[in-house]
This record gives sequence, structure tokens and C-alpha cells, in this order.
Amino acid sequence: MESVNVAIIYYSATGTVHTLAQAAAEGAEKAGAQVRLRKVAELAPPEAINARPEWVQHRADTADVAEAGLDDLAWADVVLFGTPTRFGNVASQLKAFIDTTGPLWLRGGLADKVYAAFTASNTAHGGQEATLLALGNVFYHWGGIIVPPGYTDPVQFQSGNPYGTSHVAGDGPPGDVARQAARHQARRAVDTAAALKAGRAA
Repeated sequence: MESVNVAIIYYSATGTVHTLAQAAAEGAEKAGAQVRLRKVAELAPPEAINARPEWVQHRADTADVAEAGLDDLAWADVVLFGTPTRFGNVASQLKAFIDTTGPLWLRGGLADKVYAAFTASNTAHGGQEATLLALGNVFYHWGGIIVPPGYTDPVQFQSGNPYGTSHVAGDGPPGDVARQAARHQARRAVDTAAALKAGRAA
């Protein structure tokens, strides 16, 4: 298989999306890829963070996770973005990172990569599909190759979201199904990128 570089770039306030990102990293690594797991910068004010003990705890637990940079996007053949839903849209922290990518985009450095996304909301439905589709709009502008999980693995009939891995945080932390779905999504993206690289090399 062609060597594939995967950047998993995410925002997580209390840990749900972080757990999905870790599962995606496991799936990509198992598929033979080199993986960079990167969080984006926290922009919320201290008073908002300190009002929720689980938010404070998660920040401490992930202090050693490197922050994403444009070099991670330039390096990657595959980019998976993870975000909680915010009123049916992308969290401002991840959006702020995306909004810094103009110079790389202008040089063509974001085109022809494989892109996928995953999300979580507090309630069932809760804007999950809208959030994933919003990220799709970014990928269109970048000239990306969007690789959704679809119903390409039995776990997808349990998770139920063909747009990308998603989880209802109000039901508790991501369980086996959500984590398996994230692993499958990452493997599928890696396999697609490897095939594209092999085809281009031929």
C-alpha cells in the first residue's frame, strides 16, 4: 500500500469528540497510515470553561496534545475534522482554524486530498448531519475528495449516519459502536487515499 499521511484535527470541550478522534487515529494507524492527532486552540473565555468542571478536566487531560498548524494540513494526504455541533454548525474554535487556511488554499495546497468529518451533539439528531454537511462546504471550496462512510460496513447500520461518525453525548461517552464507526471511517479514508496515490504514481 502507498504510504498515507493522516491529520486528525478536532475541537473537543469535554472529551466526547476527543474520544472519537482517538478512535479514528487507531483506525488510520491500523490501516498502515502515519497519523498526527491535533487539537485546535481553545478560544472560549475562562469563565465559560470554569463553569463546567468536565471542561476544566478535559483541558488538563489533553494538555499534551499538540495544536494544529497549517503544516499538518500541508503534510497530510487525508484530513479528518472533528467538532461538536454548535446550533447545527461547526464549533467556532475549529472554524477559526479553518479560517487561517487561506494562504495554503491559494497555493493549491488543500486540493486533491481526502477529507472526512465526525461530530457529536448533546441530543439525538441535534444538528449532527447539518454540521457534517457544513464541513463538506469547506471541502468543496478546497477542491477536496470527500469520502463519507456511507453504509460500507455493518457498523454503519448500527451507528446510522452515512455522512460521518456521530455520537449523542447526552447518552454518555462514545461506546463501542461509535468508536468502531470512527475507526471504519478513518480506514476507508486511508484506503481511498492509498488507491489515489497509487493511481497517480502509475
